Amino acid sequence: MIKTDLITGFLGSGKTTFIRGYASYLLRQNQRIAILENDYGAINVDMMMLKDLQCDRCDLEMVIGGNDYETHKRRLKSKLITLGMLGYDRVMIEPSGIFDVDEFLDILREEPLESWYEIGSIISIVDAKLDDGLSEESDYLLASQTADAGAIVLSKTQEASAEDIHRTMDHLNRAFRKFHTDRTITESDSVLKKPWASYTDKDFQTIVHAGYQLRDHVKMPLTGNNAYQSLFFMDVDSLTPESLAAKAGQLFKDNSCGHVIRLKGYLSAEKNTDDPWIEINATRDQTEIRPARDGQAVIIVIGEHLDKEKIGAYWNFQYGSGRELLP
Repeated sequence: MIKTDLITGFLGSGKTTFIRGYASYLLRQNQRIAILENDYGAINVDMMMLKDLQCDRCDLEMVIGGNDYETHKRRLKSKLITLGMLGYDRVMIEPSGIFDVDEFLDILREEPLESWYEIGSIISIVDAKLDDGLSEESDYLLASQTADAGAIVLSKTQEASAEDIHRTMDHLNRAFRKFHTDRTITESDSVLKKPWASYTDKDFQTIVHAGYQLRDHVKMPLTGNNAYQSLFFMDVDSLTPESLAAKAGQLFKDNSCGHVIRLKGYLSAEKNTDDPWIEINATRDQTEIRPARDGQAVIIVIGEHLDKEKIGAYWNFQYGSGRELLP
């Protein structure tokens, strides 16, 4: 049977970066793998960020969700059926940062998927410097996406103090209690806290065999005024990496634009024929900008209660499209 991993985590936690290291490990083990980017947006920037992994033993696939849960679920199942006929050793699913883990569990119980797939590990990526000011909706996503995880992997630990990590663990436990999840994280639990650059094959082996748990929690529908939004800005003018970083930092601080959680995308680079794109992947605490060989002229702003006109005017972007992200 094909092992299937779910790599989940809140917006900007670092799922795509983790997958890069995890997939590289599996390829070193001579496994044939597929990475399924499962998003609600119309443009999947994360898939482009993983394009350099593509080879004869690693395929990248994408599911674009519809405007409702059933459409999204049907498309995900159809894609998994297609992949199930191609003989992979392992399929990794990276969903949107706004995702109900029960959808993953329910789909794999349906035929023919139940005969082809078995769950490998549910891996939850959690920012080691978790924001204590998360909204009720964000706390719900944190709890629901971590409750069933066999492996809890802390990201950005190289920038976090022992106090930051302790505070993050406390926040997780508060979120579990708030939504009545029968789980408590302790310091003795197998939470991976090392900087990812220092991961060994033994660390990845621990994750491969982490499995999953089944925990109940109170369900909270994310609809209407508490829904998240994803705004797409197309054909953005070229910027230098320095000016792009400065604008991103200012946007996160401008509360009149709403609660901006993540910014990602590509801009065309000036005077650079080897790497014609600039890639940005930013949260409130961290902005990564790097040259890229492949890209698409789009900036995506994700958050809560976003003001598309103010964000568009602020960046002098041509507003493309936007919609609520509903799990």
